[in-house]
Amino acid sequence: MAQKPSIPKGTRDFIPAEMSKRKYIFDTIQSIFTLYGYLPIETPAMETMQTLMGKYGEEGDKLIFKILNSGEFTQASSTALAHKICEKALRYDLTVPFARFVVMHQNEIQFPFKRYQIQPVWRADRPQKGRYREFYQCDADIVGSNSLVNEVELVQMVDAVFSKLGIRVCIKINNRKILAGIAEVIGESDKIIDITVAIDKLEKVGIENVNKELSDKGIADSTIAKLQPILELHGTTEQKLQQLQTILQSSEVGKQGIAEIEYICTNISHMSLSAEFELDLTLARGLNYYTGAIFEVKSKDVQIGSICGGGRYDNLTGIFGLPGVSGVGISFGADRIYDVLQQLNAYPAQVNQTAKILFVCFGEPEQQQALLYAQSIRSKGIACEVYPDVAKMKKQMQYANDRGIPYVGIIGETELESHTIMLKNMITGTQEAVNIEQCIAFLQK
Repeated sequence: MAQKPSIPKGTRDFIPAEMSKRKYIFDTIQSIFTLYGYLPIETPAMETMQTLMGKYGEEGDKLIFKILNSGEFTQASSTALAHKICEKALRYDLTVPFARFVVMHQNEIQFPFKRYQIQPVWRADRPQKGRYREFYQCDADIVGSNSLVNEVELVQMVDAVFSKLGIRVCIKINNRKILAGIAEVIGESDKIIDITVAIDKLEKVGIENVNKELSDKGIADSTIAKLQPILELHGTTEQKLQQLQTILQSSEVGKQGIAEIEYICTNISHMSLSAEFELDLTLARGLNYYTGAIFEVKSKDVQIGSICGGGRYDNLTGIFGLPGVSGVGISFGADRIYDVLQQLNAYPAQVNQTAKILFVCFGEPEQQQALLYAQSIRSKGIACEVYPDVAKMKKQMQYANDRGIPYVGIIGETELESHTIMLKNMITGTQEAVNIEQCIAFLQK
């Protein structure tokens, strides 16, 4: 009995129509990365366990896909055993591998180093709508510069990408130094990671569950009560910052975070951005390595998780032996962006168009002539196909319709003798006899 084909949960196949849309997303994002001077790199799908573990926090480490050593058939029953029989793991994100890359290639790159990377990552998460175990990230990072100009440009890049894609978004910003300041003024500086991990879930699970998680982490009810009015601050970004100045007046790190946000907001205010831009004090971003400004982008018209996020990390390369190299970056979630564009039906009409013309033929001599015509058309950069089989006209025309090919070049005995092509518009149904030069000129319009 034949085996029923299947793929792992949380992964997907993509048919050509889907891949055309994905390529449109990747090409759009890449065009903006290039416009801002970012350079492409790639890193392996696998990293050593040592590289990945301990960089994402306790919850993130649980979601790393571990790879069993070749020849090992023992089931890992404990973390200690897993480390013995699993030396490699699939990358969880592109940022930690990038930090490893920078340290290994520090003598081959120029600082500040601006790189972009568009590759898949893997997380052993529970698959659900908008959440996959294998998905692509499109990252842009700059390392070796402390300047907040980088944060400002990243906001511009986010706005440019989503404007080009036709997605209305809200860019939310916060600063881990502000969160550290909040932890300091409520008397829980040593619980900063617990606090940020908990409040990062506020939108998903609600304030009651966040408070419960904080309580479970050993934070006193009186301290949790002090946190509530801070999380519920409302008003414009400017008004929130004014209120924070009072709340965090005793915290130096908190005031530094406010100053950084003010710099970014002031510069952004002078630019004509399409996106909304707001300070969100509940934004924490769960990953432990962020140290400064953090970003998250939400679609205004589709209910889905964040479609882009990122932030400043001051010493990620220090883990690998190169201290004092600050970095900041953003990551676009291509799979969620795909879902948003799908729901909005916002893809350009031509996104699935492959060939611009298909040659249909009635016999071998006509097909040989079509191959010569196709070569001339392709030499001008115009996508062209020749139907490979001698088949009924109806079947060949149906193929053109199914593929969304707008023009068909018909070559029969008459056309072969007159060195012409019967060019048919598949949308209007009109057709006219043209020579190859006229055909190329028409398709180039």
